[in-house]
Amino acid sequence: MKTRSQSKQQKQQLYENNINFDDASAAWRLNKKSIGNGQYKYICTSNKNGIVCGKNCYKELSYCWQHRNDDSK
Repeated sequence: MKTRSQSKQQKQQLYENNINFDDASAAWRLNKKSIGNGQYKYICTSNKNGIVCGKNCYKELSYCWQHRNDDSK
């Protein structure tokens, strides 16, 4: 009969954790701008000729006021 600690060791061996937190953090920050105190604001991701707009998003949209109705989304 297995004890609780033996069964916990067996469960821990089932899962492998290969997360690169530096890459995950960089990917999460791609569409955000730091506003201090660990807070972030979404930025416009409209892209023309490889250049991202970068303005603050309008209300709950993913784009700024200028690009809110842009067909190139």
